[in-house]
Amino acid sequence: MHEPHFLLSAAARTLSLREAFALTDAEAFALFREVRWGRDADPVCPSCGVAEPHWFLASRRQWRCRACGHTFSVTSGTLFAAHKLPLQVYLAAIAIYTNAVKGLSALQLARDLDVQYKTAFVLMHKLRASLVVHRDETPLGGAVQVDGCYTGGSLKPANRAQERVDRRLAEHRNPDRRCILVMRETFPADDLAERIGGKRTLAFVVANENQTDVGALSTRFIAPGTTISADQCDAYDLLHGRYPMRRVNHSQEYRSADGTTINQAESYFSRFRRMEIGQHHHFGLTYLCNYANEAAYREDTRRKPNGSIFRDILSKCIHTRPLWPWCGYWQQRDVHSAELLAA
Repeated sequence: MHEPHFLLSAAARTLSLREAFALTDAEAFALFREVRWGRDADPVCPSCGVAEPHWFLASRRQWRCRACGHTFSVTSGTLFAAHKLPLQVYLAAIAIYTNAVKGLSALQLARDLDVQYKTAFVLMHKLRASLVVHRDETPLGGAVQVDGCYTGGSLKPANRAQERVDRRLAEHRNPDRRCILVMRETFPADDLAERIGGKRTLAFVVANENQTDVGALSTRFIAPGTTISADQCDAYDLLHGRYPMRRVNHSQEYRSADGTTINQAESYFSRFRRMEIGQHHHFGLTYLCNYANEAAYREDTRRKPNGSIFRDILSKCIHTRPLWPWCGYWQQRDVHSAELLAA
């Protein structure tokens, strides 16, 4: 009898929405405190950094620092600073976000939590931003697959055939068209863990697959001596002088005779496309990097229990400083150009 797929096993289900919505105020407060400072640890003042048994104001669930007199709460200095909703709502939102393996629309989250669309929109972008802030950007090593896919800026063909243009030509492309360049570290061929896919994924937004961006990104994010697998796009030709290279010609085969493939990079693109088409329908350029990184995070954690992913996302949010551009977002949209991750 075959062993069931991990995602079908009980080990993959260590968190349920029922548990998240059933938390009392005290239990939600205790969970936030545990994830932020550790079980039975003294709270740390976000103003002066002193960790000791500060005075606890039970009626307000806040502390007053013994060193500087600053009053702070369990969410002060975090992504949820100055929050207006109960803590249980934020925990439920993270649980819903965790379980949405192909992404989640803000409209659906707004309906699930019974909040305004604007509230859900800002909350989800805060979650994505925390994943970017805590992204592991240490150089990839061992074996890495590199590839690119294009998104956005599609042109609808004209109704009459004689009025249609060749959309493959650069002059007929929409200026909003972008390339998602992915670098994915994989397990060695002789490693039994190869069955679980890639180890770590880094995604970047570039104008197109070109040698300048590929060269700069590979120097920064791929360690020397790493074996790189890529297709026959000429953007990767210059890497032959820097790394051991393996190439596969997709016009003839998906996997070469020597086993060279970029299937793990393609696996990331498959999830990204399902996020785009099936959930969000469209990615704006301003936040495209955050969506691309979210898809990378989901791809890398796909074989982890959902309870583990939940605590990881919660920890990232709690250890992210307040993102002030998202405070009063609907009154100051112009401040968000900085959200783009420059390649």
